[in-house]
Amino acid sequence: MIWPSHGSNPQYLYKAMGLALPKQFIDFSANINPLGPPPALKEKWLDFFHEINVYPDPFAAKLRDIISKSEQVPNESILIGNGGAELITLVARMVAGKKVVIVEPTFSEYEEACRANSCEIVYHQLIEPNFELNTADLHMSLLDADALFLCNPNNPTGIQYSASTIIPIVEECEKRDCLVILDEAFFDFLIEYESLVPYINKFSNLIIIRSLTKMFAIPGIRLGYLIAPPALVSELSKWQSHWSVNTIALLAGELCLQSGSFMKETQEYICNERRRLFSFFIKNEFVVSSSRVNFYLLQDPLLPDQFSLFEFLLHQGIIPRHTFNFPGLEGRWLRFAIKDHEDNNQLMEVLTQWRHHHSSS
Repeated sequence: MIWPSHGSNPQYLYKAMGLALPKQFIDFSANINPLGPPPALKEKWLDFFHEINVYPDPFAAKLRDIISKSEQVPNESILIGNGGAELITLVARMVAGKKVVIVEPTFSEYEEACRANSCEIVYHQLIEPNFELNTADLHMSLLDADALFLCNPNNPTGIQYSASTIIPIVEECEKRDCLVILDEAFFDFLIEYESLVPYINKFSNLIIIRSLTKMFAIPGIRLGYLIAPPALVSELSKWQSHWSVNTIALLAGELCLQSGSFMKETQEYICNERRRLFSFFIKNEFVVSSSRVNFYLLQDPLLPDQFSLFEFLLHQGIIPRHTFNFPGLEGRWLRFAIKDHEDNNQLMEVLTQWRHHHSSS
């Protein structure tokens, strides 16, 4: 079966399963802020319309200024991209034909972009259910590697690795002349985030990628940025197509990054919902990853694999993210976003029905 390689776009998933898309469904497969975009975005939306007859600023000067001030890095260390996806593509272009280590399970796009650029791919597999990142084990995988892709907090597990775990890895990679691409697409969902941005000045091999589409619920507007030493930013920008980030995206990004308490409100909301969901899962004998963000892996340990649960949920209009294309998971887990209170209630209701028919008794 050809599985869709991303969450969202549920029509493709139902088609692959040979099912009709139900009239009503809840999509738990896309890790987007359940509170929706910042209200200011809707208020200003018509103002943005007046800017569409003007070419976007190719240097994204205003947005870079905002990031520069908030992250305390020079403008030359920032590159704005058409979503995290474009930035991953640019990095893959830079390491074309080289040996790349990918810490798995992780976002499938690193591998897709690197394969398109004829890279040699090596997996460093984390062991379920704890998915611990063991630095000593990783050193073995880094033999002759030119680049390391590491997602933190990790997608799909939601697990966060501490700065004290990451920094020795970056140090080891620098000794080996190996780039570290740290994808922090979900860092802003962490209540206690340990910033690795200051280490950009200490290491010449560190690239931090961030997305603005998840926290601010604007995946339809592609926008992300990376922070890296100026030499790397300069090299990456050579491969970026001119005006790749449109005017609306730039204006939306400026507004979102100045939306004050929105992020804090989101973090608290997600934290409360996660606590509520996880206590339900534990009580009902489901296993979950120790996520710190707005999504998690779940499995029913009473099943040999999760396919029957996956199918049951789809029939009920609950759409999780399959994990068939996450190396090392091979469908043994399902990933769910944390949605709003009512949607999460609906999920728990459907899982209660499932448990009622598939209990250990």
